[in-house]
Amino acid sequence: MNKAFLASMVFLAGCATQPDYKRPAVELPAAWKESSQNRAKDGSWWRVYADPALDKLVEEALARNSNLLVAAARVDEARALLAQADASYYPSVDANLSRGRSLSSSATGLLPPGVERERNNYRAALNVSYEVDLWGRLRATTQAARAELLASEAARDTVRIALAADVAKAYFALRSLDAQVESTRRTLGLREDGLKLQQKRFAGGVISEYDYRQLEAETAAARAQLPPLERDREIQEAALAVLLGRSPKEIMEGSVSRAENSPEQLLAAVVPAGLPSELMLRRPDLVEAEQRLIAANARVAVARSAYFPSIQLTGMLGSEAQMLSSLFSGPAGIWSFAAAVAAPIFAGGRLEALVGASEAREKQALAGYQGAIQNAFREVRAALAAQGRAMEAFEAERARATALSATLRLARLRYDNGLASQLDVIDAQRNLLAAEIARHEALRAQRAAVADLYKALGG
Repeated sequence: MNKAFLASMVFLAGCATQPDYKRPAVELPAAWKESSQNRAKDGSWWRVYADPALDKLVEEALARNSNLLVAAARVDEARALLAQADASYYPSVDANLSRGRSLSSSATGLLPPGVERERNNYRAALNVSYEVDLWGRLRATTQAARAELLASEAARDTVRIALAADVAKAYFALRSLDAQVESTRRTLGLREDGLKLQQKRFAGGVISEYDYRQLEAETAAARAQLPPLERDREIQEAALAVLLGRSPKEIMEGSVSRAENSPEQLLAAVVPAGLPSELMLRRPDLVEAEQRLIAANARVAVARSAYFPSIQLTGMLGSEAQMLSSLFSGPAGIWSFAAAVAAPIFAGGRLEALVGASEAREKQALAGYQGAIQNAFREVRAALAAQGRAMEAFEAERARATALSATLRLARLRYDNGLASQLDVIDAQRNLLAAEIARHEALRAQRAAVADLYKALGG
């Protein structure tokens, strides 16, 4: 009889246990196709830009950004919840000290002779309770809490990588706007100097009013380009200050330091040739998604354990007496021990619903994990294409600006020799300004593409 009961308990325990987690099979590309000269070391990938000002800004953001502080606090919360789950493996012990005073009725005839109607009662006891984890409920709960902790740590790392990328992109966007403002101001200064000269020629009757008004309009057009660029620069600087976690006063009144007159250096940051694509599964957001799946898998086991009996052991050791002075004497000692088994018989479908909900959440986590992998490889492919095309675009814009710079020089030479009008010079200046702005924007896009690539690769 005992053997049959033990065998049935072992069988039920096996039914209650969730199968061991296995990573879902995903068809991955064998290896990357590209090659690289730049490799990020110790996670500080932004140092490939070789910009000390950017390094300081990223360090500031990692220390002060509010989103990263929230993510770090969530890690602390998950760590505390894991400690709480681990504590369920151990007995719960608490102390109780009480004093009571009561008055019994003498009119009922139930009061024993010699017993006072009004009496005191003092009690001191240690209570112990312990749940036997026969079906693995506590073990599965701890496993889920541990997975949630790992997921929160991965989420923090994801925020960290995304924050560094956002700071780098915002910084180079600000640098690009600085360069665009400088180019526009330089062109505007040349136009204003030229307009002053043409004003004298107009006053002397050398040129017509029609030609002078055209030159005046071109100068005003150049002047009109400057305010929108300065506005965008102010907006970009404020946005970067928020990423850095600066105070409202610093956002309103402070400025963001940046390097000046740095060389227009391109970075060829692509994936090393032959790198196994399985390494992508170490990307923090994919680690987070998988840990959420592991936690959901464990929660199914927790829900299924509700079908089986729970065994609770309780005990009490203490003293009880009518007088405080006798509370800790030998005759006042009391103790008790109990073992309770509670088994569900009918719950109106509640347990089935709980298991069904847990299994549905596991399916959601599985779909989320698979979707996260798909999105990760999409981001890598897009980032690879973007950084390659951005390099080509920058080279083309740089060649265009070089050619137009030579065109402007020749236009001025022709004007000085009376072979061209001032409008030809202004037209060349206009084209050169547009080309310089496009070159600055192409350089920003290439540097942003590098940040996006490192972000897509998980830093």
